[in-house]
Amino acid sequence: MADMGMGLTDTCSSDVAAPHAAAPRILLIIPCFNEEASIGGVLSEIAATGRHYHTLVVDDGSSDATSAVASCRSPVARLAQNLGIGGAVQTGIKYAARQDFDFCVQIDGDGQHDPRAVETLLNAYRMQPANITIGSRFIEHEGFCSTRMRRAGIRLIVLALNGLFGGGRITDPTSGMRLLDRSAIAFFAKAYPTDFPEPISLAWALRAGLTVSEVPIEMRARETGVSSIDGLKSASYMVRVLGYILLARLVRSR
Repeated sequence: MADMGMGLTDTCSSDVAAPHAAAPRILLIIPCFNEEASIGGVLSEIAATGRHYHTLVVDDGSSDATSAVASCRSPVARLAQNLGIGGAVQTGIKYAARQDFDFCVQIDGDGQHDPRAVETLLNAYRMQPANITIGSRFIEHEGFCSTRMRRAGIRLIVLALNGLFGGGRITDPTSGMRLLDRSAIAFFAKAYPTDFPEPISLAWALRAGLTVSEVPIEMRARETGVSSIDGLKSASYMVRVLGYILLARLVRSR
């Protein structure tokens, strides 16, 4: 078993192609919690793109065989305890900063994100460089299986971000599929929200003067499990997120 640093292991040869030296170095951060049933398929899909991506699976304290399944296809950072999505993603961002990657992209381990959309994010960056490029479900349509309550909550979050921070055209602040450039990687390696990380990280970034753009993508159904913010949880989620956004507006930039 090879030691990859940061507690990373690589027990089998990866089926994701090694990048060309001259190409931008792109890290796909794949946070996972008990995703043994889906992570193998996600990594196979990444390999099937034929693109030269590095991958890092961040096992957020899983109690199943997530790490064992993933380690045959990718380096794995196995966390000793569950930190939540924010802590797992920042683990990957810190690794991207230390390893001097040009870009990093979050790909969820549950199969919702199509790895082919990474190229869509990169093309959008090439056409309109921004520190953060979000894959939005709502630019061209209403997104996959989005409930009325959830859409209403997202609209309120959008109004808060755009109104308080001048976000402009943000439509999908809860999308986890986003590309970070070097400036965003450096910024979030220092601090990243543990609560409601997707919308709150945008509030922090906009407050600090980072730029944000969006590009339309489609998302799929989860292969396993259920969303953590469906039903009545959506209302609680919305209220708490709005409170955090207002707090971020009142606090000086880090």
